Amino acid sequence: MSWRQNAAKPQGIGGKLFVNKMNSGAHAELSKWGLSFLTLENYSDILEIGCGGGANVAKLLAGCPNGHVTGIDYSDVSIKTSQKVNAEAIKAGRCRIEQENVRDLSFADESFDLATAFETIYFWPEIEDSFAQVARVLKKDGTFFICNETDGEDPEGYQWEKEIEGMKIYKAEEVLDALKQAGFSEISVEREPQSHWICFTAKK
Repeated sequence: MSWRQNAAKPQGIGGKLFVNKMNSGAHAELSKWGLSFLTLENYSDILEIGCGGGANVAKLLAGCPNGHVTGIDYSDVSIKTSQKVNAEAIKAGRCRIEQENVRDLSFADESFDLATAFETIYFWPEIEDSFAQVARVLKKDGTFFICNETDGEDPEGYQWEKEIEGMKIYKAEEVLDALKQAGFSEISVEREPQSHWICFTAKK
């Protein structure tokens, strides 16, 4: 397996190194930019989908000091790393980290008021079905926040599709269509043109 394949599902020693790099590298700058569009203290039950190394879980916890954050991933390596990074919050009962697949979430309907997905929808098969699962577990008027490193307008971004099996780069229109199909409305889009970063905020 190539080093970059760990972006889809971190595994083994290479996967451990990859998620640690995610926590401290360029991913940190992207998440900082994306989180600037959310008022986290307005939310009490947050679901972080594709939590990776757990850095964003920690940021979400810091932003909603009276709230609870559930981080999920389908990689064993990511789960263990995220649990370690957020051990104090888990012990305090403010956080849980669980192994889940976004296409078949085990949570009850209307469990969360915010769901976040940073650099992960590229790897979601049948994206409309996955978005529908997110909508199901969000409360009425809940928010789904997506943050992607590429907006699909940068030709260099498509090189990742060739190097990482199962990865799909989406243009803004494709994400918007999938969100609407899943029942989301009041969708806003923010862009960072120079870097081609993009994020979507959608209401259930």
